[in-house]
Amino acid sequence: MPLDKPSATLCDPVTLEIIRGAIMATQREMEALIERTAISAFIREKKDFYTALFDGNGTMAVGSMVPIFGDLTGPVFEHFPRETMKPGDLYWYNDCYGSKGAVTHSNDQVLLAPVFCDGVLSAFVMSWAHFADIGGLMPGSISPDATSIYQEGIIVPPTKLIDAGVTNETALAIFHRNSRYPEQSIGDMSALMASVSLGVERMAEIVGHHGTDTFADALDQLLERTRGLVRRRLAETFDYGTYKFADTIDSDGHGNGPFALRFAITREKGADGEDRFIFDATESDDQAPGPVNLIMNPAVPGMALGLYYLGGDPAQVCNAGGPLSFDEVRLRPGSIVQPEFPAPLGMRGLTMMRMLAVLNGLVNAAGGGAPAAHSAYVITIMRGSYTDETAGKKTFLLADGIGVGYGARDFADGIDAVYFVAQENYPVEFLEAGYPYRLLQYGVVPDSGGAGRYRGGTGIVREYEILADEVVMAVRIDGVKNPPWGYAGGMCGGTGSVLLNPGTDREREIDPLSDGTIMRKGDILRIETGGGGGYGHPHDRPADDVLKDVLGGFVTADAARALYGVAVTDDTLDTAATAALRADRYEAKAFHRITYRDELL
Repeated sequence: MPLDKPSATLCDPVTLEIIRGAIMATQREMEALIERTAISAFIREKKDFYTALFDGNGTMAVGSMVPIFGDLTGPVFEHFPRETMKPGDLYWYNDCYGSKGAVTHSNDQVLLAPVFCDGVLSAFVMSWAHFADIGGLMPGSISPDATSIYQEGIIVPPTKLIDAGVTNETALAIFHRNSRYPEQSIGDMSALMASVSLGVERMAEIVGHHGTDTFADALDQLLERTRGLVRRRLAETFDYGTYKFADTIDSDGHGNGPFALRFAITREKGADGEDRFIFDATESDDQAPGPVNLIMNPAVPGMALGLYYLGGDPAQVCNAGGPLSFDEVRLRPGSIVQPEFPAPLGMRGLTMMRMLAVLNGLVNAAGGGAPAAHSAYVITIMRGSYTDETAGKKTFLLADGIGVGYGARDFADGIDAVYFVAQENYPVEFLEAGYPYRLLQYGVVPDSGGAGRYRGGTGIVREYEILADEVVMAVRIDGVKNPPWGYAGGMCGGTGSVLLNPGTDREREIDPLSDGTIMRKGDILRIETGGGGGYGHPHDRPADDVLKDVLGGFVTADAARALYGVAVTDDTLDTAATAALRADRYEAKAFHRITYRDELL
């Protein structure tokens, strides 16, 4: 049976911090195990995996600092009540619609296990990871061409994978048989299962050492601590009334778009005199025919804003306190953030990243000082074949996620060349050793970071020489027509692009959200990703900082003169010319997207 929460405080402050440190260490150890034992590159090298721990009632106690978690335990409880669970059980799903967006595209596999101590269901542990291929329309299971989630691979409803220590090998065999690369699928599932097993062992040790009642009270205190902090920060940011903000993704890959996400936050007095915070996304555009739809679980807005307010404070815990800080979340079925089955979801990362930018915009609309907008990380999926001198013709699948620039903050520049949170760009050595490519260029894109007192982060250029016999490529770049906005006088970030055989008579621009581009041996592929928006008027950036940007290759001398009012000649700052340029200060407004605007709606 799950543990009832104690009515009185049982965990003293010192023990509380010991338990907090122990559960955070457990969560990180689980992630380290996945990283070191997974097979596929997207997990092992890209780090596209997460772990989390929950109390005995399934409420998140500690998770990764990733602002996309919804209710991960609820989908399992609907099919397998907690009172029926036993030691040694393990549950599995990837059903996006069945989980109400707890998992947002089918490649992500979720494993959940109960933790028992002295017969009491005291906690749960979870691991999830992005699997390289689970069937579907194209290798990689994600394609801009998809029009139904059935084209995006096998769908696994909440399933008991292990029953009291006995594994359902048939269910695993069915799943792995649907993959074009079953060896990777088998290895990655083994890594995920091992991570959960480790988490169960560690959590049982923690509960056993401190006792079930003290442990439950500790998690309850940590939850309320986070919830209280987030609600206080919401009250500091949002005065009474309604605040609105909107942002846009360019297309769905099928000629439709743009699609707007329109969010609002309302602070009001409830009937009991207490504050009520309401999140409303009902004015967002209708769902897309293409795969850019996002099932935004009702817990996600609070999770994302909660992480913003926690600000990376090591004394705080990423838990369900953020989601619980909202009193109501309103979503409209049939919208792009609440699509109806079986709308495709594979490219939902574009919409997810815009969602986070809209939340930043809401904070800024209330005067809160959140970062400027960021680009959405870029994905290329290359499926091909090459001739091996000893093994003959072989096929390969390369899903290469490429970093972008993040928005500048009110105290610092945006982050350059980052993929997403703690995930990483593939190293050149790894790509060239494992795949038939040669990297001709890999660096930052000059002038891609939005100009400002604080510069937006810069995007990445990757230039590949194709060594394979043939490659079919899908690519996903957003923010080309609607680049990431700058704030408080800062300018918008630069846009991404895809060129085949640049600088030759065979040069061709590739649609930034497309599939089916064929490349052959000797072709050159150049991908440039977008940058983040700037923060503050560019003329307020110290001239010496602009000079450093020019010398470092982040800003060109022409942009330094035109946007920052800084004259750089022969790698030297011309102070007299700079003073003259900055005497003619151009007018800036609150937001900038191609042009300055008072607001984005």
